Amino acid sequence: MVTEITNSIKQLTDLTESEISKFTEISNIKTFKPKSHFIRAGHTPTEFGFVIRGLFRYVYISKEGKEYTKVFMPENSFISSYSAMISKSPSYFFIEAIEDSKVLIMSYNNWQKLKEQNPKWNLLLVKLLEKGYATKEKREREFLLLDAENRYRIYLKEYPTLENRVKQHMIASYLGITPIALSRIRRKMKA
Repeated sequence: MVTEITNSIKQLTDLTESEISKFTEISNIKTFKPKSHFIRAGHTPTEFGFVIRGLFRYVYISKEGKEYTKVFMPENSFISSYSAMISKSPSYFFIEAIEDSKVLIMSYNNWQKLKEQNPKWNLLLVKLLEKGYATKEKREREFLLLDAENRYRIYLKEYPTLENRVKQHMIASYLGITPIALSRIRRKMKA
């Protein structure tokens, strides 16, 4: 467990293994079953997590029950409704487990203390926020400029290991299309 977190953090910062161990020491591990939630829409989050094993999705659910998948978060991803957490306001989306998952969880208060003790953690935060912003901007551009088939091709490229781990209706909701439209695109691509 510590190896995955250490490797992920070291890709973004120059924190040492001993500095990273302080992160894990003030965190807890929790397991999630499929369809359980790390964060629920309408609840104010007070913690974030690092996915050790498993898969999550950020999903909006309309009043009519229609799902809109924002992103998939596999192993070695940080998960959070960060803007809701820092503003102490309710999250607009759910973070739902798709598979049996194991997450290292840290409270926002502990995170604040860790950043106060060592400013290098702020660099990690900046890197994560930059990565998230770039992903968001790219996804918006794809929705505005590309058709569903091209969005699906990008999904396959960006998430090559998820095709058999994610149900078709979730992929369709990520692409902004119906499962039937996704089936048509898949048939066309195989032909």
